[in-house]
Amino acid sequence: MSEDIVYLPEKQYRIASILYESGKISIEELASILYLKPEEIMRDLAELENKGLIKINRIIEELPTLTMEGQEALLHGLPEERVFRVMYRCIDRSVEEFINCVVLEAGVEFSTAKIGLQHLIRHGCLRVVEGRVIVGNEFKCHKALEEAAWIRGYLKEISNTTTPKKRTQLLSIVKRRKLVRVEKHKRIFVEPTKTLLKLYRKGKISSKEVLTVVKPIYAPRLDEYHIKEFDLRIPPPTPTGSRLNAYMEFLDLVRDILISMGFEEYKGPHVELEFWNFDALFQPQDHPAREIHDTFFVKTDFHGRVGKELLDRAKKIHGEGWGYEWNPLRALRPVLRTQTTAVSTRIIYMKGGGEYRAFTLDRVFRPETLDAKHAMEFYQLDGIIVGRNISFKHLLAFFKEFAAALGIRKVWFKPGYFPFTEPSVEGFIKHPHLGWIEVFPGGVFRPEVMEILGAKGYRAIAWGIGIDRLAMSVLGLDDIRDLFSRDLYFIRRLPTPILPYFTSRISGRDVEVVDKPVE
Repeated sequence: MSEDIVYLPEKQYRIASILYESGKISIEELASILYLKPEEIMRDLAELENKGLIKINRIIEELPTLTMEGQEALLHGLPEERVFRVMYRCIDRSVEEFINCVVLEAGVEFSTAKIGLQHLIRHGCLRVVEGRVIVGNEFKCHKALEEAAWIRGYLKEISNTTTPKKRTQLLSIVKRRKLVRVEKHKRIFVEPTKTLLKLYRKGKISSKEVLTVVKPIYAPRLDEYHIKEFDLRIPPPTPTGSRLNAYMEFLDLVRDILISMGFEEYKGPHVELEFWNFDALFQPQDHPAREIHDTFFVKTDFHGRVGKELLDRAKKIHGEGWGYEWNPLRALRPVLRTQTTAVSTRIIYMKGGGEYRAFTLDRVFRPETLDAKHAMEFYQLDGIIVGRNISFKHLLAFFKEFAAALGIRKVWFKPGYFPFTEPSVEGFIKHPHLGWIEVFPGGVFRPEVMEILGAKGYRAIAWGIGIDRLAMSVLGLDDIRDLFSRDLYFIRRLPTPILPYFTSRISGRDVEVVDKPVE
């Protein structure tokens, strides 16, 4: 080969080949063809530009972005769709009575119900005659829903792509309805220079394996490599503006919901004593959950401390209840906590009897097999309501209220078993892709638990909610591992969590308890 051939590293050669074939192209499209992320090719583009082989153009484009109203419409339907679902239950009433009926039946805000009514009247689906709302032309109802479906499809397209197709009429409608706003976005396009095209046509451009060195030294067969010296003049790629991680934002919203319900948040240690994790919960020391296949043990000779009076009480109650010789040294061994219920036991011991509500939202650790619904390290939402007259019905009512706050409209309860609660329940929700998944395990603490913790005579309902699985449902994810993704491009595209608790007046009355789950 002649010496005027330009040698490039393999990735840069592939970029040059693509540009020769395609001409001008956006960096998102270029990265997609290479099966890479845009930030992974920015330095190569800078080097190719310095060599005069490509030209980088930065332009400002106006792109539609969903507003809060648009995100709400995409998640739950447009106002007219939500009103249509319940309008036959509310028909033949005054306008105000009709709207109030829709608010109760559909779980929407008054303003949403009013907007939906206006759109159905505009289409002729509903009419107002002598001050009362009646059904108009049912064919026009279908036309209204068809238009709403087109609008929602366009909102989905805007949400899922960085370059939605230009639909002037639809864009005008959604802008007028304040479902989207137009924002300016900087986009980067790359195109080949005349130099690159000339070299390519003459076959004067090729690839070699790259060898990065501070200063080339003589070595056998060095000419077979492309020598790439460090060039500190090229700036590294600048990351785009930051945003809250959608999952962390979801957890903060859950905290806000519980605090507004009168709960107080507490924290506890990740490395916990077996006593608070198991023994205080009246869980026998030979229980299978306390073996190595279900618990991470800390390899140490260290033993923690617990008050003698508390240890004596636990020994007495374990001995009487389970009929074995309880070992206090085992109870003082450290483990990675398997449940945030360990924090609940500490709270009850600290606060004693009385009436109070408390929760903790933090990490727990279990030797699970990693798959779409299980992880070895995950978040758990634990909570308790303590009082003399607390019952199992209060637990089911809480689960329904909490489900409603998250926008979940169907739950399935079945009897459950946990060593430290009786009665116990397992609550399931329907994930759109994974089917029915358990998220609401809970029950009433056994009297032995309350006695060990010094709150004899009081009752407590408790739960350890699988908050990761709830987040999957709210954020539209199929794999629990995506919640902890390190892919910045994926994280940036996660939707902002919208919880009905902050946007609609709904309650547990709107949640349907399913007798038998239907797939």
